[in-house]
Amino acid sequence: MLPRTLPDPVPPARHEVPPSYISRLATLHGLDSHHLWWQVTQPAYPGASRRVVVPERLAALTGRSVHALAGAMPELRDPPPNWEMFRHQPQTGCHLCDARHPGGKVVRLLPHHTYVCLRHGTWIGPPDVDHPAVDLTRFPEIIDAQRRHLLLLRRYGWAATYDAVLTALMICAHIWYGEGRGLTDVRGVWNTWDSRVHHLIPFDRKKQDYVGYSTSRLFAVVYPEAVALAPLIASPYWRRLAAGTDAEQARFLAEAARRVTYPYNEPDRGGDAVAHWALADSWRPPSRPLTTYTPGRTRGTLPVISANRLARHEKSAMWFSRSRRNQGRTLLFHGHLKPVLLRDREPQYVKWEGTIWHSTRTDDQMKEQAERDRRKLEGAAPRLPSQRQQSARSKIKHRPDCPLANRSASR
Repeated sequence: MLPRTLPDPVPPARHEVPPSYISRLATLHGLDSHHLWWQVTQPAYPGASRRVVVPERLAALTGRSVHALAGAMPELRDPPPNWEMFRHQPQTGCHLCDARHPGGKVVRLLPHHTYVCLRHGTWIGPPDVDHPAVDLTRFPEIIDAQRRHLLLLRRYGWAATYDAVLTALMICAHIWYGEGRGLTDVRGVWNTWDSRVHHLIPFDRKKQDYVGYSTSRLFAVVYPEAVALAPLIASPYWRRLAAGTDAEQARFLAEAARRVTYPYNEPDRGGDAVAHWALADSWRPPSRPLTTYTPGRTRGTLPVISANRLARHEKSAMWFSRSRRNQGRTLLFHGHLKPVLLRDREPQYVKWEGTIWHSTRTDDQMKEQAERDRRKLEGAAPRLPSQRQQSARSKIKHRPDCPLANRSASR
């Protein structure tokens, strides 16, 4: 039997996950969220503990059409969307947008290209601890970077844009990390980032601590420069130059230097993230997400933040409050950049420091390995049906006993 319609069913928020919406409905009407969850869900398959929402039951409960509910919540769409286009982990969004939806915390499943709420000018960023979104009124370049990010999405598609922006964020993190750079008087883009950190993560003199710290805000610091660098990584033309001859690579590096401070490494440092990408990754297909979102829940309650995640946040906040340095290293250790640090899943280092070190290698051994991988990828590249037919006919023509070969020779 379909459930009865609630007296005051509020609409779902855009990209809201069903447990968040059902929990808000239960809170507004004084009901048990777990009981309400069982009314509108069913097992994903016979005998499964994971339950999925039945759109017709939720429509009867709220008095809204299935089409309207599916337009707001991706889990209810039929056919289901490509889950690789969304982040694998639901998160909170703009607190000003969520204020329009009563009943409790709103948790959304956001696409990869959503970093800034353009309506209110607030930073949403990648999934992190649930801190309120930060106001970007003093940083119009970050808001403008979100608009340029959307233009990049329309031009190259979600897969190339996803890989390009994450790669650019990783490169900016390496530039900001820059071991030994503080001993020089060279002025670069890292000075701009240090200035933004001072305003986005202010120091509370009463509590003598950086109470608003979150790694997501560090991503906001480098976001404008990352979006400026991303078109070079997404464009097939610039990727071809990066993987081409020495002269073509020099042209690519010069264009990268025009958009962000480069070269950035000290003479005694043996790593270069930009040159490594041009050497080992520019000819590869775009990186895909390591994990994707799985619809359905065992219970109708949202999971709490895990203890390991809170411990990592507290450790990052502690080191930030002590030294206010190596912010780029904190970004490199964040899980948001794992898809571009683990492109080929090889080699697998025991510690994450080895993976970060590998992402800047440009030594001779790395060049030989990249050349072998490139030849293997080019040899296994699929051909179009017309190309396969043409290659088969060319092989037949080169046979001495083939009549086609004799006919072409007589002509």
